[in-house]
Amino acid sequence: MSQDIIADALNMIKNSQKKGNEIVKINKISNLLIEILKIMKQEKAIKKYKIDVKEKSITLSIGDLSECKAIKPRFSCDKNQIEKYRRRYLPARNLGTLIISTNKGLVTHIEAQNENIGGCLIAYFY
Repeated sequence: MSQDIIADALNMIKNSQKKGNEIVKINKISNLLIEILKIMKQEKAIKKYKIDVKEKSITLSIGDLSECKAIKPRFSCDKNQIEKYRRRYLPARNLGTLIISTNKGLVTHIEAQNENIGGCLIAYFY
């Protein structure tokens, strides 16, 4: 049984998408996972999600998504290294999103570059 809720959830989403399912039910939740799903919804990678507090689960609908993975080990990067990691994990210049944990919360790599802040790499999707 894995202890990484983020990696498990993103793998479930990716596997369901490859299988052709549009609806995914994730049985473990965390505040970090909810923040990641908010960013994915803003970027239209998922259409909607619903949190069930009683069952401690999330049901979501997959949108425009090809790949999503957690980054392990979680590299820390300063504002000058974001471009290096963007080239490493994302397939093209204007395609995909890196999620970075900063002192201002979770942000995309574009927001981090605009605000000139670094942080810790959490996940990516495109």
